[in-house]
Amino acid sequence: MHKGRHFLLSDIFMHESAIELSHVEYTWPGNTHRTLNIDALSLKRGERLFVAGPSGSGKSTLLSLVGGIILPSQGEISVLGTSFKTMSSARRDRFRVDHIGFIFQQFNLIPYLSVLENVMLPCRFSAVRRQGATEQASSVEESAKGLLDELGLDRSLWRRQASQLSVGQQQRVAAARALIGKPALIIADEPTSALDALHQEDFIGLLMNECARFSTALIFVSHDERLSKHFHNRLVLAVESGDIS
Repeated sequence: MHKGRHFLLSDIFMHESAIELSHVEYTWPGNTHRTLNIDALSLKRGERLFVAGPSGSGKSTLLSLVGGIILPSQGEISVLGTSFKTMSSARRDRFRVDHIGFIFQQFNLIPYLSVLENVMLPCRFSAVRRQGATEQASSVEESAKGLLDELGLDRSLWRRQASQLSVGQQQRVAAARALIGKPALIIADEPTSALDALHQEDFIGLLMNECARFSTALIFVSHDERLSKHFHNRLVLAVESGDIS
């Protein structure tokens, strides 16, 4: 690819595969033991993967590798048909904002921005996400409103600052922000840890529906294995090992 080229939606939708890992190892600098060791892992477009394992088994490391934040010590990773191996850090950053949505454990909303402003934020940084958003609606704002409606957030809250919302409401805003612009992959790191069982089930159902609507692949990390029933595959990590079932 030519230097500086953007990865367009048309490029990404040509690839059935969401992620492919082959003989991937990662050892954090200064450590003597591997943090992560996965022989093979594959996830197709629209598939959902549940990732579990004890602390130190490499769950967050896996998400950082798939997101292109770090590179493996050994092995190959392909995300949406694209290898990060020869890409600069800046190009990986661009690819990530264009094609991957993140839902964090603490949500990472901008507290002084409104709900709508938070949801639209990826489209401020990515022309690809703006393109995806306006394929769904007449404008980015209308796309954001549509997602918030789908996720059941009351319209009276849309102009409020994110800091004024409850935990459950913030979670839905974080999901809408991740989904806007139809990213091909969603990475979710313990997004339900602050919720009770009822709200967990509600949120998972909404997230599954939205991912299915856009044929979005989902990698979901959680310590609560009861949630794994909602997913096509389950990856259980242990220290220095990984097995898929």
